[in-house]
Formats: sequence, C-alpha cells, structure tokens
Amino acid sequence: MAEHAPARPVDVALRVERLSAGYAGSLVIAEVSATVGHGEVVVVIGPNGAGKSTLLKALAGIIPVQAGHVLLDDRDVTHSPTDRLARQGIGYVPQTEDVFEDLTVRENLAMGGYLLHKAERSTRIDELIATYPLLSDLTSRRAYKLSGGERKLVAIARALMNRPRVLLLDEPSAGLAPQLSKKVLTEVVGQLAHTGVAVLLVEQKAIAALEVGDWSYVLSAGRCVLSCPARELLVREDIGEVFLGNTGDDKQYEVGRPRP
Repeated sequence: MAEHAPARPVDVALRVERLSAGYAGSLVIAEVSATVGHGEVVVVIGPNGAGKSTLLKALAGIIPVQAGHVLLDDRDVTHSPTDRLARQGIGYVPQTEDVFEDLTVRENLAMGGYLLHKAERSTRIDELIATYPLLSDLTSRRAYKLSGGERKLVAIARALMNRPRVLLLDEPSAGLAPQLSKKVLTEVVGQLAHTGVAVLLVEQKAIAALEVGDWSYVLSAGRCVLSCPARELLVREDIGEVFLGNTGDDKQYEVGRPRP
C-alpha cells in the first residue's frame, strides 16, 4: 500500500456518494464514491468490465441510478435526465458515436451548442476554434472524413460548446495510435483543467492518463478499490496489478484525501 499523502483542499464540482447503477435491474457498479474538483483531471482506471463506462453513463443520466447520490456544486442532480444535466453543467463525450458523421465540423459544434442563442452559439464556435486551431481547417469538412484524432477533438469541442462545469470523457484515446492518443490526453484533456473545467476521465491507457491526472480511482468488479493521487499510482511498482484491480488489500482504501 502506498504511504499516506497529506490531504489537500479540493473545490468540489462533482461529488458521487455510494452510487449504484446497472442495466435491467442488474448492478454493474455498487456504492462507488468519488469527487472531482474544479480545474482538476480525475482518472478512473481498471480492467475491462470493471464498470468504468457504466459510471459515466449513470452520471450523464443515460442509465438510471439505483442507489446513492450525485451532487453538482452541492446540488443534488441524482435523477435528472440527460438534457437537464446538460443545462445544469455536465458535459459527456462517449467512447463511440461521439459526432454526427454526416454533418460538417461547424454543424457538429452548432449542435453541441443547442442550449445557446444563435449569436452566442456562433461566438462560442469561434472561441473554440481559437482554443483549438486545428479546427479552423476542418469546419467545412464532414465528420466521416475526419481522422480518429480530428474526430475526437471535434467530439470534445462539441461537448464544450455549452461551457460545462464538469466534463465526462469516456476513453478519448480509444482507437488512436500511441503518439496521437498521448497528444489528445496531454494537449486537449490536460489543458481543459486550466480553464477551470472539472474532468472525470475513463481511460484504458492508464500510464498516459495518470500523467495528466491529479487524482485517480481504480475500479474492479464494479467497486472502487483504490483512490490516491495520480502521481502516487504512477510510481507504484505493482501498477500492473493495481490496474487489474488487485491492490493487495481486500478493503477499499484511499490515500491523501478524506473519503468523499
């Protein structure tokens, strides 16, 4: 077990309290607790089937929460539908089907800003193009013609159109070549926190994700088995076993922050 790190203050944007969720009455995650601070990247890793994507879908309102609570800036949003969560400040980028393939990049961004007035929507598109200059050469290109990395950038930018306070990212590097996946994680995800957005990142490329993360949670068999600063998880000699959910301790434990 890693040594205890000093607790650090966190300006909490998203708080998850003993959350349980699944499909057709069958639990996939059980009593998962987590916090994400404003301007923080929190990484969720674990083996396939651990419940990582299910956690994000429950937080995004795509599947129902069966028990527990979700708080956004201390407001209970547990059973809010997806559209209301978007209005309340939660953005979500799924692993697949993350863009409208037959629409241009500009049209995709406009669709992402459906909550904004027309003039504000146009201004927001310009802001995102200024933030991510690569978009400027893609605005008239249809999404199905994009490379994997370009597509993911458009998906993230689309989710940012409504200026979410919390962004849920499911496997943003999935299907990308190693160099490109690291670029997406460092140059796109890593920069989001500097804007004050709270990022909850599910990622299979654990090392690359932890390098940009502030805090980490390890899920195994639908439960959180470890919570600690990302840098502490990076230097653990048994990180391979940790990634597979084997922490060497049958009990959930947490390092450096009081239990959410």
